[in-house]
Amino acid sequence: MSVATAFAGMRSVAPVVFRAGCPDCRGRFELAASALRLAIGASSRTTFYTFTCPGCGAAVRKPAGERIVALLTGGGVRTLRLHSTV
Repeated sequence: MSVATAFAGMRSVAPVVFRAGCPDCRGRFELAASALRLAIGASSRTTFYTFTCPGCGAAVRKPAGERIVALLTGGGVRTLRLHSTV
């Protein structure tokens, strides 16, 4: 069986996009998973996601609760796990 035959019935998958807002310029926009970064820390205070505002260029950092973490990781956002140095 050729590769073309094996994948003949498959449809293309739409890329995942996330809605976001900038607290500086108040802009609302959609971002691809590649535009976001997620940092998972030991507590809710150290778990957040970041992106650069496409409107004004500001670096934005927002807290990420359990639901946001699940959505971002499921959507393919690059994740960094922070470790404590205790």
